[in-house]
Amino acid sequence: MNLEREAGGTRRGTVHRAPTVGSRAPGKVVLTLAALLLLVGPSCASSKSAEMTVAGSNSMHTFVELLAEDYMALHPEAKINVQAGGSSAGIQAAIAGAAAIGMSSRALKGEEKQLYAIPIALDALAIIVHPNNPTENLSLDQVRGIFSGRVKDWSEIGPYKGAIHIVTREEGSGTRGAFEELVMKKDFISPKALVQDASGAVRQLVAQDARSVGYISLGLIDKTVKAVGIDGVVAGEESVAAGSYALLRPFLFVTRKEPEGEVKDFIDFVVGPQGQSILASEGLLPQKAAKGG
Repeated sequence: MNLEREAGGTRRGTVHRAPTVGSRAPGKVVLTLAALLLLVGPSCASSKSAEMTVAGSNSMHTFVELLAEDYMALHPEAKINVQAGGSSAGIQAAIAGAAAIGMSSRALKGEEKQLYAIPIALDALAIIVHPNNPTENLSLDQVRGIFSGRVKDWSEIGPYKGAIHIVTREEGSGTRGAFEELVMKKDFISPKALVQDASGAVRQLVAQDARSVGYISLGLIDKTVKAVGIDGVVAGEESVAAGSYALLRPFLFVTRKEPEGEVKDFIDFVVGPQGQSILASEGLLPQKAAKGG
């Protein structure tokens, strides 16, 4: 399917869109289960005729929209409503039954592990800089130092000069959660970092500021930004497939119980040859479905 891409990176198609399942402010997730239930309503997951809501990770949103477009092209009777809002919001929507499928771009934790989890792909987090920035490689320690605020100027780590401008995702974002787990460890992201609520916004800011640095999904890299290597390993399909690139995270579908009906049909499409081919073409590493939770 060769659909034209919009400026935000998605293809124009027939996906049913609605407001996101939660609103966000820097340092705070504004989300209640009551609001979720009022906004989305019952998911009716087993009904063949009901609209299916898939909600959660902003990083997964673009990819799942593409999958939904192709699935609905094959099944004209299907109606899939793909909403962003963040991994934590999607997980809570699945727990509450407000969404048939939650999208999470981080591993489940605590009570979230009660959910039925289906890995649909592996994604790599890319550390991005402006194309004019000559920095080609950073160690994990250097990345941690930059985002914690201890490293304040590019001249401290290489030939480039100028104050470093940090761009990060909001708290509750699966991308931020994965970044904190994989990179920051016990350190905290600097409170002076500029917080954005979508990976596309992070990419746009880095593309406009030669001294900035951020992190997004490797599959969202375009010519406006540059991914730097980590500990000498280039961020790319080969290093991700080989497992040599350090910053890998899962893309998960989560449901309250073992999928059935239309929900199962859509998930089977996503983890099947056609869905996995779509994900691979978008820069993700396909992964066979595995039961978890």
